[in-house]
Amino acid sequence: MVAEVLAKTEMFEPLTDDELTQLSAASRLRDLRRNDVLFHEHDDADELFVVTRGRVAMTRGFIDGRESVMALMEAGDLFGEMPLFDGQTRSTDGRALEPSGVVVVPYQPVRDLYSARPELLWSVVRLLSTRLRVINEALADSMFLDVAGRTAKRLLELSGGQDAFQLPVTQEELASMVGASRERVNKALAQFARLGWLEQHERRYRILDREALVVRSR
Repeated sequence: MVAEVLAKTEMFEPLTDDELTQLSAASRLRDLRRNDVLFHEHDDADELFVVTRGRVAMTRGFIDGRESVMALMEAGDLFGEMPLFDGQTRSTDGRALEPSGVVVVPYQPVRDLYSARPELLWSVVRLLSTRLRVINEALADSMFLDVAGRTAKRLLELSGGQDAFQLPVTQEELASMVGASRERVNKALAQFARLGWLEQHERRYRILDREALVVRSR
């Protein structure tokens, strides 16, 4: 199972079967409960992770107790790789938002693979380019979309293409993903409900007018 999971990630997709077997033998599976913490910001780092199920949030806390969700990792997503290349500490906290599973991959076997075959680093370049594009889009959202627009966009992302879904995060976590207060996000949700775009009961949602939400998220 571990080899199959690694082979589907952009970073390890170019590996040969033997290389995947070698890396898998050095890796392990870990189960997480909701709110289990994989690492804290500024921790020393010696391993990266691939999500097998559930969702893991990359978060940053502030001195006043607020928390911002910087990224949401789902099945197949790889994270925790930056210190492998720059030697620095963790830049965020990593916390499970629901019961989840990850493959834990130590850095040293990865370094050994790249030392033996440096051309594999092109897959890392592609991964980092993808991450940079996501960051650019998030910056554009923060500049050009209001709270309602960002809320609509995050709801569409979290729906996974389904009209009826359960929000995988709390309203506080949703607000931190939107980059606004919980009150302002709740106001946007209430507006969507009044317009007939959305039905909400606690953390259960039903999208009634997807096209209207898509237009509002642009």
